[in-house]
Amino acid sequence: MECAIHDDPSNASSAVILLADSFREQGLYALEKLGCKVVLDPALKDAALVDALAKVNPDVLVVRSTKVSKEMLSAAGRLSLIVRAGAGYDTIDVASASASGVFVANCPNKNSVAVAELTWALILSCDRRVPHQVSDLKNGKWDKKEYSKALGLHGRTLGIIGLGGIGAEVAKRGKAFGMNVVAWSRSLTDERASDLGISRCENLLDLAKISDVVSVHLAATPKTENCINEAFLLSMKVGATFVNTSRGKVVDEQALAKAVEQKNLLVGLDVYQNEPTSGKSEFSPAIFKHPSVIGTHHVGASTSQAQDAIAHEAVRVITSYIENGDVPNCVNRAKSTPAKAMLCVRHRNLPGVLAHVFELMSHAGVNVEEMENIMYEGAHAACARIQLGEIPSAEQIEKINGNDNVLSVSVSTITE
Repeated sequence: MECAIHDDPSNASSAVILLADSFREQGLYALEKLGCKVVLDPALKDAALVDALAKVNPDVLVVRSTKVSKEMLSAAGRLSLIVRAGAGYDTIDVASASASGVFVANCPNKNSVAVAELTWALILSCDRRVPHQVSDLKNGKWDKKEYSKALGLHGRTLGIIGLGGIGAEVAKRGKAFGMNVVAWSRSLTDERASDLGISRCENLLDLAKISDVVSVHLAATPKTENCINEAFLLSMKVGATFVNTSRGKVVDEQALAKAVEQKNLLVGLDVYQNEPTSGKSEFSPAIFKHPSVIGTHHVGASTSQAQDAIAHEAVRVITSYIENGDVPNCVNRAKSTPAKAMLCVRHRNLPGVLAHVFELMSHAGVNVEEMENIMYEGAHAACARIQLGEIPSAEQIEKINGNDNVLSVSVSTITE
């Protein structure tokens, strides 16, 4: 599908947007109103996406579950923004994007309720063995005696790992079920835990030992890969429930299979370590050989409500980028630079003033790491804040001040 095309290169909104996953109709209409050329092909994956990026040469790429590799980034010469229509962005080679000067943005906290709802579907299904009961009934088997054995949730302890937007929504529902909620997160403080009406665990093992139900809500990063390991899983209570609706990489699946056997765990999974990248595929993870493990098809965020909210946020990000160059929710803007000095130049808002500054720095071999030019009311004057790789000399400062349109110059040292 293509929206209205504006071929006038002077029109800033004539950006080319490639949607390599399904996208809500209202989002397409919103992009059309921006005057963008929109190419929608939800089937684009792997080599086909490489070819499409080379052919379409988009300014913006929008993906959901589709992986974006270094090869794909190399194929798209004009690409400057990738929007992940979801919260996580582990499917995108962010390091390569950063090296190529491509912004990466996500849509955080727009699917929190949807994922929390599926999390609770899995928790309840594990406790009451709903999938097993349905299967037996469909096969003509009645076994009320067996399925009357359930622990129940009221008054038990729910342990939440990762207390971002999703974890907080899961905690809220846990309290509604009358559970005692404990949580561990690197950023969780006693004050925030108190505000949420829950308790904070000092470490993961403490949480594992006291929880009747464990729910994982961690982002996939090098630090979290396999952080739910054998030591954690074998520290859990016998017969406890373990649910993961975050990312497959955060759980050691072999250790989980071992814990299912040794600790008689009930397990509900929506994500897996080596899950398919396409919508339909053969998939038989070894852990499902155990009858105590149930699962869904990585559909935690897949509700109409969540997808509407995500599409709206993706459009907001793209609109901001097209109209003013700002990237909301940018995940790869440097938190710090190699800059050693901050050069502040107050100047008249006239052509050539900053060019004069940059030329002097260039001849001196001083690199500009980052800058912003702040305009004063009336647009007669501005203040340029320029981060430099080296501290400029007194002679260079004097030359900058020598421009009649420079009002003042100051330099401060940047400390790490």
